[in-house]
Amino acid sequence: MGLIKEPRNIDFTVQSEPWTEEELRDFRKLMNELKSKNAKKKKHPSPAKKKVNA
Repeated sequence: MGLIKEPRNIDFTVQSEPWTEEELRDFRKLMNELKSKNAKKKKHPSPAKKKVNA
């Protein structure tokens, strides 16, 4: 897949709209759920590796 060149006198800039309060609330809820889910996975650490003296 190659690069897409912008034609002359045309800009491909995208301007996003600000999030509504409801969208922010949903996003924050999702992030908190993902963080807590990942924290549960990290509770069980893998066995410690032994250092090898070289």
